[in-house]
Amino acid sequence: MVEANKDSNTSLDGYDEEQIRLMEERCILVDTEDKNIGSDTKKNCHMITKERDGILHRAFSVFLFDLEGRLLLQQRADEKITFPNYFTNTCCSHPLSFPAEIEEDGQIGVKKAAQRKLEHELGIPKEQVPLENFKYLTRIHYKSASDEKWIEHEMDYILIIKAKVDLNVNPNEVKSVRYVNQDELKQLFVDAGFYQTEDISKQKQQKDLLLTPWFQLIYKNFLTKWWNQLDTIHSVQQDDTIHHML
Repeated sequence: MVEANKDSNTSLDGYDEEQIRLMEERCILVDTEDKNIGSDTKKNCHMITKERDGILHRAFSVFLFDLEGRLLLQQRADEKITFPNYFTNTCCSHPLSFPAEIEEDGQIGVKKAAQRKLEHELGIPKEQVPLENFKYLTRIHYKSASDEKWIEHEMDYILIIKAKVDLNVNPNEVKSVRYVNQDELKQLFVDAGFYQTEDISKQKQQKDLLLTPWFQLIYKNFLTKWWNQLDTIHSVQQDDTIHHML
């Protein structure tokens, strides 16, 4: 197991105290084939330095649907260090480098991490999202800078779950939440400028409405197909492909 070199060039001065604390969590470093090659802090994994643009690490994106088939979205809190105030899918985070979340058989480590973060960010009790109800679909490898200091470079596991849940949102993590159907989500992407429009009235709205880059990639390439099969999602063939989308 290899630990990446430390780099202190990126200061955390001025950021939220709780978010700074979370930057000391240890992410799982992987190669481009998703082989575990060590660990490093969340801070080091996300820094842009002269030597590197972040370090590739394991992550997950949860798409939680209610019993009516609506997708739960969150708007990331202003306190977040990467992509603050951006709208995204239900929950996006990292499995951490300790035994329970390193475990790879059946993606169980990633699912445990997803269960943990759904509770941390959205207050969803673990019993409402049991591990066996998460459906792993595929992985995407992407890289996208948040600003001149911070970047996401992730091997992102995509998980879908359909459940009735109670929310108790953590305001340090999540600014707002909303459920959307397919038409409403498409309109959100229109409003964000994802689709071209000549409607002058939407120009300010497009400037203010932000969508995370990984959410854009998943929406553009996969989400409609999965959504249309939501009622039979547990019968969908697991995709072992790694989609390199750099």
